[in-house]
Amino acid sequence: MSVTVDGDKSVSVPQRMRRLLRGPRPESVPVVVGTACTVVGLIDVAAGVFPRFRHSRMHTLAEVLPGALGPFAAALSLSAGMLLLLLAHGLKRHKRRAWRAAVVLLPAGAAAQFAYRHSVVGVLVSLTLCYLLVRHRDQFRALPDPRSRWRALANFVLLGAGSLALGLVIVSVHPGRVVGDPSIADRLQHVLYGLFGVEGPVDYAGRTSWTVAYSLGALGLLTAVTTIYLAFRPEHPAARLTEDDESRLRALLETHGGRDSLGHFALRRDKAVVFSPSGKAAVCYRVVSGVMLAGGDPVGDVEAWPGAIERFMDEAKAHSWTPAVMGCSERGGEVWTRETGLTALELGDEAVVDVADFSLAGRAMRNVRQMVGRIERNGYETRVRRARDIGATELERIRRAAADWRGTDTERGFSMALGRIGDPADGDCVIATAHLPGSGDGPHGDLKAVLHFVPWGRDGMSLELMRRDRSADPGMNELLIVASLQAAGKLGIARVSLNFAMFRSALARGERLGAGPVLRCWRGLLIFLSRWFQIESLYKFNAKFRPRWEPRFVVFRTSRDLPRIGIAAMQAEGFVNLSLPRPFRSRSPHPCGHTLRSAPEHEVRAA
Repeated sequence: MSVTVDGDKSVSVPQRMRRLLRGPRPESVPVVVGTACTVVGLIDVAAGVFPRFRHSRMHTLAEVLPGALGPFAAALSLSAGMLLLLLAHGLKRHKRRAWRAAVVLLPAGAAAQFAYRHSVVGVLVSLTLCYLLVRHRDQFRALPDPRSRWRALANFVLLGAGSLALGLVIVSVHPGRVVGDPSIADRLQHVLYGLFGVEGPVDYAGRTSWTVAYSLGALGLLTAVTTIYLAFRPEHPAARLTEDDESRLRALLETHGGRDSLGHFALRRDKAVVFSPSGKAAVCYRVVSGVMLAGGDPVGDVEAWPGAIERFMDEAKAHSWTPAVMGCSERGGEVWTRETGLTALELGDEAVVDVADFSLAGRAMRNVRQMVGRIERNGYETRVRRARDIGATELERIRRAAADWRGTDTERGFSMALGRIGDPADGDCVIATAHLPGSGDGPHGDLKAVLHFVPWGRDGMSLELMRRDRSADPGMNELLIVASLQAAGKLGIARVSLNFAMFRSALARGERLGAGPVLRCWRGLLIFLSRWFQIESLYKFNAKFRPRWEPRFVVFRTSRDLPRIGIAAMQAEGFVNLSLPRPFRSRSPHPCGHTLRSAPEHEVRAA
């Protein structure tokens, strides 16, 4: 029996089942070898730093360490240990280059042991580990991650700091051999000189001075060599959306954009894309810290989703990236889990308002009605227009105001943010603005708040950002949302997607009468975390408009990947910033003339 997949080819059912089970699952050998390299590396470092370690009960285990117990023992142990520690993570991730380096390093360590220590045990362990690498070389095929030469600077700073700290330990672990009583400043100066191969002010009795000197010199040489290598190796920049990719995605959205409110966010230009073999579907993603993050559902024909998902998983496997999907719908989660064997977990709910059902009447809307009425009595006016209907001068003023009102130092938003305003290609976007006539003395005239919506098919729009002047009256966001919903009918809009509320159901159920202790504790933790991540505040803000809640899911491989995926997602969304310090960062201007920015606190779509 055969079936047609994505309209491209026929495969048998058993083949299809094998394909569903296929994915970047961790094999045991790379994990074991990587862990062994970590252990041996730590022992190498300990043997090189602590003189008593080589004469303790761990001496038998230390026999497996590369290096000699002569004048070069500490330097060789430190160098081998540091290199193995650097390689261990790459081996666990099946990286081909880490495999090549380990295959060269292990025989070199075995030769050093035999030449200096005549350690048969050490030679056998090193060669056994090398044999496992060669025997299972087919499991180390992963391609390199995106990289740039900024990693050389990061390596210099991190490894230099580590060498400095380890050097202070090396200088201080020989108290019985130190001549005199050198101060901390003298020891630090000795480490700094030693990293450059120069004798410092601290002196030792016997051969300890040579041991310390060679150890510090090895750390300095290792820092220099790895930094030079990272600086001069070819760059492998992260993939970006090309003009052709964007054109193909827009064509898919024109036909199938109404399926997912997050579809238009696939057009972020800092994402990469993989298409199905037929070109009828696509998955957009970004790689963050080894995690391949997709946002929302695949774009395009649902029947072609499996082909795009398969390409996504093949790309993850080729690079040994951890696959994950943030914010997919229930239907999208079903397809992802069925096609890949991944697991889905409810992440939160999206607030969707049906324009025909929205009204300010009734007791439930009293607070919003009173707030909007008060602001309107203070003289504020609202305008809701398509971006293409706004003049270039006013559009530039709106763009600059939104940038100046940003409340965070880094851009926020990924899976539910477009990252730009006023691009000529985004003429269907809707911009709502609040104005206070007579207050035109400020840098942005009478403009006081901005809301930006992206298209959701032909009859919907999805809230992308909210920005407001902090000196304006409270309630600007409520005013503009109400104005947008009231004007939506004239624009042909029938449904509006508002903010995403993380763990909304847990917050709602936890405050109900009869909620159990576990649910109440979970709600209390979420409220505590809301001090930093706007979890409760976004839920309460959304609930004001009486929306219907659409669940959103995170899709992942195993539960042990969740912490890593969580950190990567927070990096992508801008809540965790692991980039270089500001003096070393470049601000990449957007093609339409402005820098990508994000919303301030309480004004970002993605919680």
